[in-house]
Amino acid sequence: METGNFTTIEEIADAENINPSYVSRVVRLTLLTPEIVEAILAGRQPEGLTMAKSMEPFPLEWRRQIFM
Repeated sequence: METGNFTTIEEIADAENINPSYVSRVVRLTLLTPEIVEAILAGRQPEGLTMAKSMEPFPLEWRRQIFM
């Protein structure tokens, strides 16, 4: 979407041959605060922060996301 190759979740799902619902949940992760993303990439995420947990609703406001 960022590069303009795809304009919808459905287009991404079709191109990758995966479920649009899954794409929606993964794209949502781009809304995480940079500090949380950096911690995850460095393997320093809180013990309870799992992929399943990150797929649950979370605050869109960064300052309210303090390690969910």
